[in-house]
Amino acid sequence: MIASYAASYRDLWTRHWWWRSRARHVLRVIERLNQRDPIARILDVGCGDGLFFDDLERFGEVRGIEADASLLRDAGRRDRIEVARLGEARSLPVGGEFDLVLLLDVIEHIEDDAEALRSAVAAARSGGRLVVTVPAYQSLWSLHDVANGHFRRYDARGLRSLLVGTGLEVELLRPLFAWTVAPMLARRFLFPGTPAKVQGIGGSDLNYRVTIPPEPLNGLLYGWSCLEHAVGDVVAPPWGSSLIAVARRV
Repeated sequence: MIASYAASYRDLWTRHWWWRSRARHVLRVIERLNQRDPIARILDVGCGDGLFFDDLERFGEVRGIEADASLLRDAGRRDRIEVARLGEARSLPVGGEFDLVLLLDVIEHIEDDAEALRSAVAAARSGGRLVVTVPAYQSLWSLHDVANGHFRRYDARGLRSLLVGTGLEVELLRPLFAWTVAPMLARRFLFPGTPAKVQGIGGSDLNYRVTIPPEPLNGLLYGWSCLEHAVGDVVAPPWGSSLIAVARRV
């Protein structure tokens, strides 16, 4: 993730329609999981500054792992966040103790996503769940992916294969943000980016910003996305610019 984009992450999380609607939907998914199998310990991988912690704490104890130390600015959460890459985190229990492991738009940032996922699975207890979100469809690759430090986007078959290959039983896998596919295709052609290795991108090499739409447009997009997510729980859309999966450690 380029430095200028990382600097705006807190504001995007708290105000931007995409981040807010994704968080709301993930919480709905966790609520349903908690009703079936109570959740006491949660690991948020790629947690940034722990911005999701307050919402997650109503389910249980929350800890986090974040690879980018520049994102950590809240001293109040610092003792619960380890700065490390997923496979190198010393705080992870050897036997797996977490009831829920979150990887919300994380594994696309990691070159060896299978190895990272194996580390996440090892952190979950037997019968514990992983909730994973990823960007969908390589055909939607654009400058946005380059700025985010993505290595790839996923399709449903590829994500399912990755999850099953790391010893998980997939309980849910469906698209999100169906309505955004058309505008993202337009962005793909206007700002295509280069789907090559991204580790060479420096903070000053790329001028890229994600802006928050003015109100009431931001609120309307948030409401529309939340409505789509709710309808999708009943009738899953055939496509979307993101995927969400729930998988159980067998």
